[in-house]
Amino acid sequence: MARPIDARGWIFEVEDGTDPADKWLPIGHLNSWSRNESENEETADTTTFDSDGYYEQDVMQRGATIEISGLYAAANGIQDPGQKYVDNVWTYRLGADSRNKMRYRHVTQTSWTVWEATMSPGEQSGDTNDKTSWGATFTRCGKPTTAPVVTAP
Repeated sequence: MARPIDARGWIFEVEDGTDPADKWLPIGHLNSWSRNESENEETADTTTFDSDGYYEQDVMQRGATIEISGLYAAANGIQDPGQKYVDNVWTYRLGADSRNKMRYRHVTQTSWTVWEATMSPGEQSGDTNDKTSWGATFTRCGKPTTAPVVTAP
């Protein structure tokens, strides 16, 4: 019998576009994520008299977003590598440079889903007895691809 998978088992990484070796940086300290496969979807109404009063449509554009959130994290003054890349590099890119790659998978999966995406930084906040929040939203650009999980030798 199939069993539900844990939400905490999802891994999200961003490609370090400044590294010629296409290094992937994990985004750590997350406590929430949401993927919306119908974001930015566009449809065309194809209802005609022949539809006998029932609505019809065709999907003309597919879109998707992933929103991740968690806690701003640093150890010995060094920020989490994925958070640092998002905050200090990707956030300031504009135009064609605003696109980068991100990928995600569940720990039980043997392949990554890879997106070329734009990124919108999330709010950072906190009250007196809180930890500082951190987040980002990735908007897919184009069709997703896949890549095998490669383990280090």
